[in-house]
Amino acid sequence: MVPEATFSSYYGRPVLKEPVWRAPDVPGYLFLGGLAGASSVLASGAHLSGRRELARVAKSGALGAISLSAVALIHDLGRPERFANMLRVFKTTSPMSVGSWLLAGYGPVAGAAALCDLTGKLPRAGLAATLGAGLLGPGIATYTAALICDTAVPAWHEGRREMPYVFAGSAASAAGGLGLLATRPPGARPARDLAVLGAAVELVAKRQLVSRLGGLAEPYEAGRTGAILRLAEVLAAGGMAGAVLGGRSRLVSALSGASLLAASAATRWGIFEAGMASARDPKYTVVPQRERLTRRARGAADGPGPPRGGPIG
Repeated sequence: MVPEATFSSYYGRPVLKEPVWRAPDVPGYLFLGGLAGASSVLASGAHLSGRRELARVAKSGALGAISLSAVALIHDLGRPERFANMLRVFKTTSPMSVGSWLLAGYGPVAGAAALCDLTGKLPRAGLAATLGAGLLGPGIATYTAALICDTAVPAWHEGRREMPYVFAGSAASAAGGLGLLATRPPGARPARDLAVLGAAVELVAKRQLVSRLGGLAEPYEAGRTGAILRLAEVLAAGGMAGAVLGGRSRLVSALSGASLLAASAATRWGIFEAGMASARDPKYTVVPQRERLTRRARGAADGPGPPRGGPIG
């Protein structure tokens, strides 16, 4: 009997080339884009329901977040013209291409919505821009999940089932947190509801991701990255509790909002670092591949199952 081969790689070198994305540019881009998209959704609802203070906060937050997100993306790309080059084609099979066009369409309408609200001019155009940004907001908040999961990075690619829910929940909790932080409690009810729902979705989806990945979840749980993600969970749970129990307290609402914003940022940073760690260590590429080959070999050895009509005989 030949003993089962143990894991090894060529002189311990990575199998994958580590992404050239840098921190804090890309984690900031992931967080700020989610905050912007979810804030536009919140702004649309607040505008239509007559909650003017919350609508203004959400619109201004969306414009500020998407502007900073674009700055972080362009800084990571190195030259501004590289972003313009991504708009030369439109490929539905490329998350980067779709995301670039989403950003190009979303930025102007989010800016128009905020400026019309702040100046009080062109209210009809402002309403149209608000609704347009609200329609594009969910895509802006979540396309980055598809972007990172469409890579060969093990910790990202294998988490593709849960990652969109993690990003959607994280974005919603951040937008709700911003509303709680900058709006007086009587007008912040929609922000509170969005924050609680988003934090709950984020926490559940992250737990599902980690439990399903098994050994491949180690980058999410070990070392500094694990500490960042655990801190994010504590902040999200604390912010959610504050949003529920804070009631009419301005201080508690503000602290809850700040906690939720910090939790969302930490989540995106931790996910980014986990992916980079899994690309650096070859075992996260080789071991899952060997496990899949073993399962397929066992399935082939067992032979095909009985026909759909029932057992033979």
